Amino acid sequence: MLKSIRLEKIKNYVKIHPKRCIVLGILLIWYYFSLPKPLFDDPTATVLQTRKGELLGAKIADDGQWRFPEVDSIPDKFKQCILAFEDQQFYHHFGFNPITIAQAMYDNNKAGKIIRGGSTITQQVIRLSRKGKQRSYFEKIKELILATRLEFGVSKEKILELYASHAPFGGNVVGVDMAAWRYFGIPMHQLSWAETATLAVLPNAPSLIYPGKNQERLIEKRNRLLRTLLKQKTIDSLTYELSVSEKLPQKPFPLPHTTQHLLDKLSVDHQGQRIQTTINKEVQKQVNQIVQQHYEILSQNEVYNMAVLVMDVKTREVLSYVGNTPTNKAHQKDVDIIHAARSTGSTLKPLLYALMMDKGEVLPEQLISDIPTVIAGYMPKNYDETFSGAVPANRALARSLNVPAVRLLQQYGLHRFRSEIDAFKIRDIRYSAEHYGLSMIVGGAEGSLWDLCKTYAGFASIVDHYQDTSSEYFTNEFTEPILIADSTLDIGKKVTQKPVLGAGSIWLAFEAMKKVNRPEGDKAWEFYDSSREIAWKTGTSFGNRDGWAIGISQQYVVGIWVGNADGEGRPELTGLNSAAPVLFDVFNLLPRSTWFPTPFDDLTQVMICADSGFLAGNSCPSKQTYIPVSGTKTKPCPYHQLIHLDPTKRYRVNSSCEPIANMSHTPWFVLPPLQAYYYRTRNATYRPLPPYRYDCRATSEGSMDFIFPKNNSSVYLPKGFDGKTNELILKIAHANSETSVFWYIDDQFIGVTKQFHEMPILPVPGEYIITALDETGNEIKRRIEVKE
Repeated sequence: MLKSIRLEKIKNYVKIHPKRCIVLGILLIWYYFSLPKPLFDDPTATVLQTRKGELLGAKIADDGQWRFPEVDSIPDKFKQCILAFEDQQFYHHFGFNPITIAQAMYDNNKAGKIIRGGSTITQQVIRLSRKGKQRSYFEKIKELILATRLEFGVSKEKILELYASHAPFGGNVVGVDMAAWRYFGIPMHQLSWAETATLAVLPNAPSLIYPGKNQERLIEKRNRLLRTLLKQKTIDSLTYELSVSEKLPQKPFPLPHTTQHLLDKLSVDHQGQRIQTTINKEVQKQVNQIVQQHYEILSQNEVYNMAVLVMDVKTREVLSYVGNTPTNKAHQKDVDIIHAARSTGSTLKPLLYALMMDKGEVLPEQLISDIPTVIAGYMPKNYDETFSGAVPANRALARSLNVPAVRLLQQYGLHRFRSEIDAFKIRDIRYSAEHYGLSMIVGGAEGSLWDLCKTYAGFASIVDHYQDTSSEYFTNEFTEPILIADSTLDIGKKVTQKPVLGAGSIWLAFEAMKKVNRPEGDKAWEFYDSSREIAWKTGTSFGNRDGWAIGISQQYVVGIWVGNADGEGRPELTGLNSAAPVLFDVFNLLPRSTWFPTPFDDLTQVMICADSGFLAGNSCPSKQTYIPVSGTKTKPCPYHQLIHLDPTKRYRVNSSCEPIANMSHTPWFVLPPLQAYYYRTRNATYRPLPPYRYDCRATSEGSMDFIFPKNNSSVYLPKGFDGKTNELILKIAHANSETSVFWYIDDQFIGVTKQFHEMPILPVPGEYIITALDETGNEIKRRIEVKE
């Protein structure tokens, strides 16, 4: 009833005074919309913080001011100080204080000029937002109106936050957050009472902060505020005495620049924002120190650049991001190498190894060829330019041998491998298989440290999740690493079918990578219980331009790149010598983690040949080991054969010269001639086949191969220091060193060799066919072109 009466009175008043109501309505609308939104539109600095709010670095605002983004809370110390100094009635007015305004007007009239203001903190916020306006009574009226509007629009706490974020603190420093760093080198919540009081009085007279000037006036204003706080019992007498004894700041502090390259990267999409990252500040600082130490050593070899990335496998969060060394502009210190495309060196070899095991096309300890190789004119070489003849696949990976890797890639299929590695999302591998060729596996492709670490983290996560989920997989394990703290990890859906690789083949690859020889000074690492179990891979690009080292534990992935950003190669710049020492220094500062759990459900236990690593045949000495389930379809050992020996066991015999009852039937490990030639130089226990006894008729066997020259190759006649042309040395390997070999050039006999099958020739330039024929009728040929 009462409401209806009041409503009726309002209606009658509108009918009687329509113009007044229209004017009043217009004024109310103007009042409602009089406050700009947003109140401040100044550009702000880009601020990089940890999840805990620790400052990592900042980029100055576009207008040249050090103005941090608005704070969402202010420390209680600063609140108490600013209220005591600027506006003690802040919580008891609606934007302005009539008493202080009247006192200010009286004092100003008496002095004949403006000597003090009566502005509240709310009014000062409005004045700061209306920068550049001349101070006058008319402007005061505007500020007063807008101040009341601000009081109605936001909370008191928000007004204090606006003041703390936009108040001037001397020079180009704006806001208490930045001022705390600039003048005291610490975040604002760590300021003492004296430091907070110093900042609280500065917006009233920001010019007082300049080092060496106005120190007495500034300390007087600070101490006066501290006395006010003492009288209000905000602080006790002991705190007061300690506070007034503190000295004023004497010089500005530089802002932290803990991870400058990450700041530059994130500021592209987050300019002017306060960014909370996943970076662990303590880890980042320690990694920076490691980079500094190694930079000082490497620069003596004119190697100036380095990048380090540390990731948490389970969360994919980046814990440390060092884009480059603290070098100078002449050596491209501003280049962020973490995302730069560089030759991958040998870092793709574990991918091929795991893929072939996963398909059942190679077993972990299976012997693979490591002999001089020419494929369509491409001749890969091992780093030390030696050959092992035959080497277990896991050892070839651990030693990072190039020739076995190229031969495996040819066996697996270049196009097949190029197609399948798209699943790992290495963005810089974007060309066709023909573009890369077989050199792709030894550094012919390019990738970034970011993508390679992402790939290895995906491998580690597959093994971890396989154990955690009772033998299941996720569809998106090779997801992007996380830099922003509030980002969520998306590894896809849980499935029973492996999307790319099985956990068993990855685990076996890690087992092989765990056995790599560590850098000089740490070679006995595996004999100490306290050593860290780390799967790691090094890589060196052609011309010693890039040195890689990537390490994986169950919890962390650490990636290192070392080199020169301009691509200049340097002697001794290798993954093992330059990047691996950094890798282990970084791992030494990380918490220890256990080794990967064995994914038994994706492995099977079989008997393999102890000599060749193939599935054990009837004639093989065998041992038990784990292989991928698909590995059971591989062929049995092809290198063991049953031979027949005479009663002395010194010679081979057959039915043409010895009764079967007198023969001793013995399994014998026999490699093809060229493999055996190099294999026995590294394996003293390797025994070539015994020769046939003199009275036996030897059977024809494929028992020899050329060491030099390669088929369809061009060879140059060597010259000595005296300028005289020297002979070419033709060389073959034969399974029976006692056999005579007859040599021909274009069907013309040139000589015979026995035991050491090397034949010197001195032909004129031209094309020739070289033929080697042994006494049992085995024949091999090579076509060559001789040049001077």
